[in-house]
Amino acid sequence: MNRKNKDLRVVRDSEDVDKLVRRIMDNTEDEETQMAQLEEQVKAHKKKIRIRILIVFILIVAVSVGIYLFIHLQTYTNVRVANTYPEAGSTDSNYKEFSEGVIRYSRDGMAYLSRQGEEKWNQAYQIKTPTVVAGDDCAIIFDKGGNDVVIFQKDGVKGEIHTTLPIEKATVSSQGIVCAVLKDSSSPKIVCYDTAGNILVEHKTSLTGTGYPMDVAISSDAEVMQVTYLYTQDGSVTSRVVYYNFGSAGEQETDHQVTQEEYKGTLMAEGFFMNQKISAVVGDNMLTIYQGESVPKETSQIKIDKEIKSVFHDNKYIGLVLKNEGKGGYELRLYNTSGKQTLSKDFTGDYGNVKLSGGQVIMYDGNNCSIFLKSGIQKFEGEIETNIREIFPTMGVNKYIVINANGMENVRLVK
Repeated sequence: MNRKNKDLRVVRDSEDVDKLVRRIMDNTEDEETQMAQLEEQVKAHKKKIRIRILIVFILIVAVSVGIYLFIHLQTYTNVRVANTYPEAGSTDSNYKEFSEGVIRYSRDGMAYLSRQGEEKWNQAYQIKTPTVVAGDDCAIIFDKGGNDVVIFQKDGVKGEIHTTLPIEKATVSSQGIVCAVLKDSSSPKIVCYDTAGNILVEHKTSLTGTGYPMDVAISSDAEVMQVTYLYTQDGSVTSRVVYYNFGSAGEQETDHQVTQEEYKGTLMAEGFFMNQKISAVVGDNMLTIYQGESVPKETSQIKIDKEIKSVFHDNKYIGLVLKNEGKGGYELRLYNTSGKQTLSKDFTGDYGNVKLSGGQVIMYDGNNCSIFLKSGIQKFEGEIETNIREIFPTMGVNKYIVINANGMENVRLVK
């Protein structure tokens, strides 16, 4: 039985061949056109999706920036207590932010508290005038005018030192090496101790030779010591800043002295290390910055034309509170490690406690408090219910830990 395929066509001449070729070509071109149109549609669809994603992203960023600006570009005047952690300190206890918690100290002893007020450890002692010097990793409590030093880290006491002469100033390295200025009627001493109380360095001073030691600071690795001296020259006050290196850089130098600078007519009263390579000295009319890990050299000298009320610092900034003449109030200034002024802000109010914590300038006295951001925005100005013993920022937006007579409080800034 014969069947015919209706779709099968027998090509009988060249004309039919040409028609068939053209038909195939036309069909091919139509398919290519359709494919091109489809590709354009796909591209257009993807473009729309990308535009939508970009718009959503921009909106999210805009909202986030708006929220950030709303939160940070206004001054709060009140606080709301979120949690209170009662704590067993006596009414004469003092507090100091340290490491991941707080040191509570008094004449009778000390304790390390978590940020929830939990006592981690304690140490009894008898210190008449307890004074705290806290670094990033190690801290000391010493008896100003007395003879005792307690060295500790966040996990406990590392050592105790008893000096033969009264302590005027003291500082500590990250490993617990203590350097102290010891008072003597004729020739004060600068003595460095390890955590066991062994003497590592003993440096005698004299009013007619080195000058009177005003302050001492030590680098985090305990290799470099900075001392500021005061003496009179030709009837005028002169300060001398000296660096001693106890490593290889100072082995061949007399008394290990590697750097010395003099400042005529200036009382250099306070010196400190900001990090391993940068240190500074503040006088009554200038700020000087030194750079160098083994042999520090002066790199910046900034004249200060106002009376200095307070000096404070962290590892990135040096802060000064200066008294305004004529118009009253005070000026808050910040300088970076290069000596560049990054902030100048006038404010009113007399605050006995000023510090840098969490990148913020926190000032408080009694129950009054003022907080400035590094940008110059005043984040808070107001009163807290009871007198502040310590305050510092904690995790969360506008959250702080306040220590007062109620214990340790977790508070949030509010309008």
